[in-house]
Amino acid sequence: MRVLIAEDDERLGRTLRRGLEEADFSVDTVTSGTDAVAFAASTPFDLIVLDVMLPGKDGYAVCHELRQMQVTTPILILTARDAVPDRVRGLEAGADDYLVKPFSFSELLARLRALGRRHLSGRSSVIELGGIRLDTSARTVSVHDSPVPLRAKELAVLEYFMHQPGRLLTKAQIEDHVWNYDFAAESNLVEAYVARIRRKLIAAGAQDPFTTVRGSGYRLEVKACADSSREPASA
Repeated sequence: MRVLIAEDDERLGRTLRRGLEEADFSVDTVTSGTDAVAFAASTPFDLIVLDVMLPGKDGYAVCHELRQMQVTTPILILTARDAVPDRVRGLEAGADDYLVKPFSFSELLARLRALGRRHLSGRSSVIELGGIRLDTSARTVSVHDSPVPLRAKELAVLEYFMHQPGRLLTKAQIEDHVWNYDFAAESNLVEAYVARIRRKLIAAGAQDPFTTVRGSGYRLEVKACADSSREPASA
């Protein structure tokens, strides 16, 4: 499941991100209410964790605005306020659940999983583009039923692209989404991972799904994922 965390305490945000990624969630983080609205409105997240005390727009305003925009993603509000009126205000703004700070990570994880089960009960965990099939629940990838042996970070990179087909993704965006720490400007980690994923997909029988935009980044092209008449390369 893909989660957006809107939390202006960067230390807490990093802790939550690390814990959720270890629990096999795909995580994006923002630190302001304005960015929370922009990200949630443009990206198909499965869950949103929303702190109340955000700069720009507070969590209540963000929640209300997203519901006005017909964004139905489940929202869990984090708040230091445990008074009944504050909880009621959050729920009336459109939140699905709330958690009072300080909280245990195990409770947050349990609440998110419960929200996710309800939200995704009628949705498939499978993303399929052409002949490439990614099961986000089983964490497996195949090309025309031929398994593709991707490691965890390779799968995370491919999933990020498959959630946004046709969109140009920069090296910085990929690095921040998958690894969440600073890289040296000359780092070629993204290039290496894209090359590895590309090689494995082609070996399984896919056409090359990636378009390289020199100096900018990469784009996953849906048409390039169409059935290939080539036989999969031998292992």
